[in-house]
Amino acid sequence: MALRPIDNALPTTPERPKKQAKLSIPIQTQKKPSDFGVNEENKASPLPPPPPPADASVDYISSEKLKPFEDPESKIQGLVEGLESQDWVKVCESLNDVRRFSLHHSTVLLPILEKVMLMLVKAMNNPRSALCKTSIMAASDIFNAFGEKLLDFTDSGAFDRLLLQLLLKASQDKKFVCEEADKSLKSMVNTIAPLPLLNKLSGYVNHGNLRVRAKAAVSISNSVSKMGVDEIKEFGLVRLLQMATGSLNDRLPEAREAARSIVFSVYKAFTENEDENPGEAWQSFCQSSLSPIQAQSIIKAVGSQ
Repeated sequence: MALRPIDNALPTTPERPKKQAKLSIPIQTQKKPSDFGVNEENKASPLPPPPPPADASVDYISSEKLKPFEDPESKIQGLVEGLESQDWVKVCESLNDVRRFSLHHSTVLLPILEKVMLMLVKAMNNPRSALCKTSIMAASDIFNAFGEKLLDFTDSGAFDRLLLQLLLKASQDKKFVCEEADKSLKSMVNTIAPLPLLNKLSGYVNHGNLRVRAKAAVSISNSVSKMGVDEIKEFGLVRLLQMATGSLNDRLPEAREAARSIVFSVYKAFTENEDENPGEAWQSFCQSSLSPIQAQSIIKAVGSQ
């Protein structure tokens, strides 16, 4: 029998290639230059982070301890620049200088006082409490030194801006700022005549912030308590009652108490010369001068005294 050619032979299965054994070669990490010559035993512990810069402390100096300048004419030259500084500690120092000028060299400060008052308002708006409180203390000393002269700055509205800021600061939650603002408002009432001051305060009895309304009512009450019968009548009995009616039903007890005090001061001024039936005369006056709701509130407030 003839043999088949080799080309017709069954195909043979090729051998699989043998797998090469995998060799794991350790990868050496490149050391930093600072790591050479350092092992675990002599490796230094990491340095602690540098401490944050210490916050400079601010001393709240009472007015009695503030001394006059040896050369106020020279010192006043850099006052505005100090108040405009970006360093809040420097601004605090300059605010204390404002206080010293107010207490001991008021005539030197007067020519730039209007600009200084606007800077006080800016400092009161600063979120740093120390700066805010120092500016409020400066406002108190300015009130005590200049009084009604502050009302002359009508072009810039410096007094109006300062008054609003004091009412706002007296209304906030930070107790020590609030208490300082209350002191400043009392200094304002004690140094400015009631009639012009009431004209300034009257616009705040309807303020949208109920705390501002309350603080305004308290200042109005304190101012009215200084007035004589003639001054109350000059300002206007009806006008004072209208200013008080909104606060009689306010949510804050402070506002309601101040409103009742205003009403009772007006009542005493009205009935001073009423010998017969002062109660009836008062009731008739209220009903003829006020709306029925206002008159009812006023009569009720007097009856509760």
